[in-house]
Amino acid sequence: MPIAKNTVVQFHYRLSHDGQELESSHGENPVAYLHGHGNIISGPEKVMEGKEAGDVYTAEVKAAEAYGLRREGSTQRIPIKHLAGNKKQLACLKPGMTVTINTEQSARQATVLKAGKFNVDVDTNHPLAGKDLSFDIEIVALREASEDEISHGHAHGVGGHHH
Repeated sequence: MPIAKNTVVQFHYRLSHDGQELESSHGENPVAYLHGHGNIISGPEKVMEGKEAGDVYTAEVKAAEAYGLRREGSTQRIPIKHLAGNKKQLACLKPGMTVTINTEQSARQATVLKAGKFNVDVDTNHPLAGKDLSFDIEIVALREASEDEISHGHAHGVGGHHH
């Protein structure tokens, strides 16, 4: 069964930039997503189309199809209370740190530019924006999505969304 729209895909990955590994799913449950619903960044999703369980490959993804191009001047002052994390972590914010901002739409990552007692100035570009990335991918398992998954627009269960 090749990967196509409405396929639940379970996979492991290693993400790197300029030969440096940035993150990996190995040692954890595989990531699960519903193909064709924008649940992962577009570059790797496009490359997965037609792959099958057991396939192992490397996807070189240009910045525009990864986390996008950098938008200059994308800075914002945000109350610290809108950042995810415990109070001890938030009390130690320093320039260059990556933080997660809780928004009405979803959580998003940003980079600290300046931290104050009550507010933080952040670069709202994703920390990997503007970077070409390499994904080493291993397709672990595939299955057809359930009607619930299709109507919800995401995979359920291990590695996916839990209600």
